[in-house]
Amino acid sequence: MTDRVHPSAKTTKPTFPATKSQLSGANRPTYRPQPPRRRSSRGCASTLCCYLLLILLLLLLLIGGAGTVFYFLCHPQRPSFSVTSLKLSYFNLTSPSTFKASFDLTLSTTNPNHNILFSYDPTSVSLLYADATLATATIPSFLHHQRNTTVLQAHVTSTEEEVQSDTVTELKRSAKSKSEVALKVKLETKVEAQMSVLQTPGVGITVLCDDIAVTLPDGEKPASASVENTACEVDVRFKVWKWTV
Repeated sequence: MTDRVHPSAKTTKPTFPATKSQLSGANRPTYRPQPPRRRSSRGCASTLCCYLLLILLLLLLLIGGAGTVFYFLCHPQRPSFSVTSLKLSYFNLTSPSTFKASFDLTLSTTNPNHNILFSYDPTSVSLLYADATLATATIPSFLHHQRNTTVLQAHVTSTEEEVQSDTVTELKRSAKSKSEVALKVKLETKVEAQMSVLQTPGVGITVLCDDIAVTLPDGEKPASASVENTACEVDVRFKVWKWTV
């Protein structure tokens, strides 16, 4: 029986060198799907900060523009203050750290504006000697109308707190040598400006009237102060958040 001889299967040998298509297929990386990227929280925070800063700048521009228009339309002026009279009815310096006195104070304030009304909160009044508070009082709140002069009166009495001995000693020395003492009048309050339907927020205001020479009382007769050349300075304090300007 004759054996059949099967032809051997031809094996395909790779061509050498490799073709261009084989090289490009071998170097191509395997595709792997990437997970979706998450937006960074830091990026969101910075974007929010940018928006807030932009809004703040716009608000500042609007406020500045409104203030400029208000100034050119109204030409606002500060109120003026002066001490009309100051009478010392009682004065006692018996102890080294206690000062007892009673004053009758009269002030006048003028509103020079023709279209702005001032609304004052209760005003604290202090009588000072060498920056030490000797007597205090409070003036009730009031309205100050346009082109008007208002007279304010206060009965100022000594505080219950003890005064520093150095201040009392200096006060005694001045009273003996000159028979008079130089005092200061200090006012502190908040005021709102009103014009038609517009109203500003409360603004702090400090009034300081210095170089007031008060003669000491002789017996039971009250003494008066020389207030002819009293200079009162008005200091307006704007508060921006936690800072006072």
